[in-house]
Amino acid sequence: MALKDIDAGELAAERFATIGQPTRLQAFRLLLSVYPESLGAGEIARRCDVPHNTMSTHLATLTRTGLIEVSKDGRAMNYRAGLSGYRGLVQYLTDECCGGRPELCDGKLEATTSAAPDVVSPAFNVLFLCTHNSARSIIAEAVLARAGRGRFTAYSAGSEPAIAPLPEVIEQLRKAGHDVDDLRCKSIGEFTGPDAPRMDFVIALCDTPEGQFCPEIDNRYVTAAWPLPDPARFDGSALERTTLLNELYAMIRRRVDIFVSLPFQSLDRMALKARLDEIGDSALALIDRKQS
Repeated sequence: MALKDIDAGELAAERFATIGQPTRLQAFRLLLSVYPESLGAGEIARRCDVPHNTMSTHLATLTRTGLIEVSKDGRAMNYRAGLSGYRGLVQYLTDECCGGRPELCDGKLEATTSAAPDVVSPAFNVLFLCTHNSARSIIAEAVLARAGRGRFTAYSAGSEPAIAPLPEVIEQLRKAGHDVDDLRCKSIGEFTGPDAPRMDFVIALCDTPEGQFCPEIDNRYVTAAWPLPDPARFDGSALERTTLLNELYAMIRRRVDIFVSLPFQSLDRMALKARLDEIGDSALALIDRKQS
């Protein structure tokens, strides 16, 4: 029987049962995270750490319910997330299960309201990453803490954290009116344990064009890369270094200002990912250089 001939409720129930199995849910999430790209069955099995033949069975089940699509490349089978099936499931929830309140299950990121009606908790947790967590990510944490007060909670960490932030960075932030009392260098390990705060966004600031690499980022989050120059590599006199730090601060503030102005209520996760990547692309970097 074709999927279009199955009752909507029965199809939704079958799709829920399909992704109710942990391995199938893991594979489905993986394919959503790389969409519109596709992956071969062997690569999916490797990333999910299950035997190839076991994964093939799970992929067949996901395909049968329309949650993923399959195409042939010679003898290879490539799989891609089936957005129509996924959106159909979300639409069923919206139409049938939300009691006339589609905002309860529209898949968008929203603010979380506390028990007190006049108090709204910070909507999003944002983690900035760089190598030493001594300059770029520290600046970004401070800038977002002020620009997004009431809507965002800012954090920062590094893959190889320094002992302390660069003194000139702290001084610059203090002169700009930021609260610097709690700024410190932190390891990414502080944000990976079971008791760590749940992140909504993880933004890497490592200067990848210059060969720097940030820690691996879990695809559970909305992620982005905003490559920025490393102040530890700034040369020249004290005045020249101060000028470069001022330019870096302006670059970060410009990106954060764009970020906090995004229409979060009207964007789904994939759209948010695209917008965050736009903020960090080379075109904005060119504007930074022209305005510096």
